[in-house]
Amino acid sequence: MSVLAIIVLFDFSWAVIRRNQVTSLKEASLWSLLYVSLAIAFGIYLGTWTDAQTQQEFFAGWLTEYSLSFDNLFVFVIILSRLKIEEKSKQLALLFGILIALVFRIIAITLGAAAIKQFEWIFFIFGAFLIYTAIHLFMESSQKDEEEKESKIISYLSAKGMKPFTVALLALGLTDILFALDSIPAIFGLTESVYVVITANIFALMGLRQLYFLIGGLMQRLIYIGKGLSVILGFIGIKLLFHAFHAVDIHEIAGIGVPKITITQSLSVIVATLAIATIASLIVTSRKKIN
Repeated sequence: MSVLAIIVLFDFSWAVIRRNQVTSLKEASLWSLLYVSLAIAFGIYLGTWTDAQTQQEFFAGWLTEYSLSFDNLFVFVIILSRLKIEEKSKQLALLFGILIALVFRIIAITLGAAAIKQFEWIFFIFGAFLIYTAIHLFMESSQKDEEEKESKIISYLSAKGMKPFTVALLALGLTDILFALDSIPAIFGLTESVYVVITANIFALMGLRQLYFLIGGLMQRLIYIGKGLSVILGFIGIKLLFHAFHAVDIHEIAGIGVPKITITQSLSVIVATLAIATIASLIVTSRKKIN
């Protein structure tokens, strides 16, 4: 954890030093590649001193949290563009927004872990909430709904007489809190290890600032990512409900055994879903450009 803390501190220090400079595509690409490589290297290293299941839990959790970050980034784009924040100021706004997310998620993870340890039936609530969120995410037209949602937040804060940069910071913080409500139950559906949950979240958030400057155009092409995320959240929600039944010693319902979904199966579903959503998005948007 100390190595992670040093990396995070270095990233934030670098962002503060370069807060008045525009992030180039090359710089964003290199940093994004670095953080993805660090996450993969950490996951491989994790397997050398823990076990294969913990390693798979980390990769499943990191992939899920990193995927949810794409939705988070889309909201960031809406907020910063609507408030007309200058390119040079976006670096600092994103920095504080991600710092708020990191602090809040560590608090939420701590509370979530304590609740799970004390009341295992809370998995029923987590599972039902994720299934509800998955259905809502699948049914909504993401871009329009997200823009309307963020417009309300921005309008409310602006009406209080706040400056655009202050509004941006608060809006980013509020949306981070809303996203944590989905991401924390989701990752606890994949692992109960607080260490894995925290490290997966840190690695997912660390490259978020650079990813913002990298995928501006790509986000418009990943049209099915929202649908893919809804499938993943729905799957984890069902997995949580199965786990909750076993936790309260209900192993059969109407003579039918309650399945146990392994972490290997979970990781396979997450990877396959993200791959299908990404490939389908790129194929469809490429065809539209040709036509």
